Amino acid sequence: MKIIRFAESDFDEWLRMSRTLFAGDILESDVNDMRATLARDDAAVFVIERDEGGKLSGYVEAGTRSVVDGCSSSPVGYIEAWYVDPDIRRTGMGRALLEAAENWSRERGYTEMGSDALIDNEVSHAAHLRSGYEIVDRVVNFRKDLYPRADR
Repeated sequence: MKIIRFAESDFDEWLRMSRTLFAGDILESDVNDMRATLARDDAAVFVIERDEGGKLSGYVEAGTRSVVDGCSSSPVGYIEAWYVDPDIRRTGMGRALLEAAENWSRERGYTEMGSDALIDNEVSHAAHLRSGYEIVDRVVNFRKDLYPRADR
């Protein structure tokens, strides 16, 4: 297995993994959002290529943000999404994906890297910590429907 830059032939596998990572949050706009990421000049996608042809086992989406909680510089490299198939977790490949994103950020002149994880995703928290990231904030987000529907 090796880390490579995303190629168009990887799209179906990236979509599979993305839908696994964001299960329950997938909208019809997934493919459009993924294509938009690929079109950005301030973003990159790296994947883990399995030894068998055409299959992947993980990915990281790196992007750029102007402001990131806990960071003092701007712009900042940002881990927008990070996923590794369960059968290769804890093998170092997830960390290798992060390193690819971090190297991409360094090449752009960034001095800090940000990331996030859902508040209850303890597996991701532990993986980030093992990879040298530190917790800088915890947030609970709220929403309110301003136009409640009668059928709810």
